[in-house]
Amino acid sequence: MTEITLSPELASRTVLNLGCGQYPFPEALNVDVIPQSKADVLLDLNDPEALLGLPHNHYEKITMFHVLEHLSDPFKTLKSCAELLKPGGILRIQVPHASRGFTHAEHQHGFDVSFPYYLNPKLPAFYYGPTLELVSMRLDWAVRFDVYRMVVPSWQVSIIQVINALITPLANLSPGFCSRIWCYWVGGFEQIEYILRKQA
Repeated sequence: MTEITLSPELASRTVLNLGCGQYPFPEALNVDVIPQSKADVLLDLNDPEALLGLPHNHYEKITMFHVLEHLSDPFKTLKSCAELLKPGGILRIQVPHASRGFTHAEHQHGFDVSFPYYLNPKLPAFYYGPTLELVSMRLDWAVRFDVYRMVVPSWQVSIIQVINALITPLANLSPGFCSRIWCYWVGGFEQIEYILRKQA
């Protein structure tokens, strides 16, 4: 582990955005591996040790939007994230739902409603660590309307938006029932979001 030297301004930030790509958050320390990204710091998230050069017990919030599915060992990366979070800090993860998770050639893992079980020590048969408490979970049938607008006619985007407005709230009445029983009947869900809290 090598300590990462940050400017005072970057070191003072208490939001960490991992895998920022071309979408940095102005209030965050933005991290990515790709030199062409808009990152403040270049780190390989496939090496969880690399993250440990950042300040421990410092960040109030860590975001990982469509990153975890690309990593070889998500649980090791989450352990590093837990080291960096303050007690009571929030980890917000967005990943493709398993029903559509392998539509990208670089995706290595699928995620569904069972994922938080692996972070709960009260379920020792599942537990991988770290200990992170599930605050909320949300399914989204469609999320990337910006991409849709680039590849399909605008009238089709409008139809997708209407279908999303009907299906997404229905799915979130019971994400478990949707994920287990009927998600494939509607072509799968593009995203599942987990908001997790480090125990104080």
